[in-house]
Amino acid sequence: MRIAVCVKQVPDTTEVKVDPRTGTLIREGVPSIINPFDQYAVEEAVRLRDAAGGGEIVAISMGPPQARSVLIHSLALGADRGILLSDRGFAGADTWATALTLALAIKKAGEFDLVLCGMQAIDGDTAQVGPELAQLLGIPQITCVDKVDLDGKKVVARKLVDEGFEVLEAKMPVLLTFMTPSDFVPSNPPFSKISKAQKKPLETWGIKEVDGDPEKLGLKGSFTTVTKVYSPPRREKAVMLEGSPEEIARKLADILGKEGFF
Repeated sequence: MRIAVCVKQVPDTTEVKVDPRTGTLIREGVPSIINPFDQYAVEEAVRLRDAAGGGEIVAISMGPPQARSVLIHSLALGADRGILLSDRGFAGADTWATALTLALAIKKAGEFDLVLCGMQAIDGDTAQVGPELAQLLGIPQITCVDKVDLDGKKVVARKLVDEGFEVLEAKMPVLLTFMTPSDFVPSNPPFSKISKAQKKPLETWGIKEVDGDPEKLGLKGSFTTVTKVYSPPRREKAVMLEGSPEEIARKLADILGKEGFF
């Protein structure tokens, strides 16, 4: 069983601020963490590898040199090998150029039974990279998964939808994007595992190593650009309703009526 897991280093969004003059995120001094959805994907990869009786998990991340930390974290969680995609030519990539870079790296790293991603990154919330990656790899995809099991050469995944959930099957190779279940508690690797993780294979690849075209990667290969980032306007103070359920229902109905909802 060979599993590729895509992980991203993101700023801790509870600490992010926006520069009011430039409209850009202030990243200086803001702690970085592994994207929480990606951590769940790594932990599921470890569980699936062990359930299959062994194999290899390759954690892949695209980012600046400091993104190495999320790969060390992934290795401490149980991944076997890390690949950091770091090159000035990758900078400024939108979701499509990011997915293309990851696809090139995955193809270069060999054949995989599973490709796992977090549902979305908490700093962008686009949820586009996973589906785009599946398209570029030419494999089926199941998104918004919170539970998955193996059935021979198939995966059986529970996908969350608005009405509840669906149970889907797909033959491997397949790409899955994960939500985090409400009861998920992220593992915090002890120092001993972090120390061992630093001795595991961790390579850095650039455009040359993935056989990429500089004109199709990074900012040059991006079809979209972010023109402005801003904080949403502060909302008015909430109205707290008190009383019995019947009284609260009547008060709420009065408010909705005054606001023109009916």
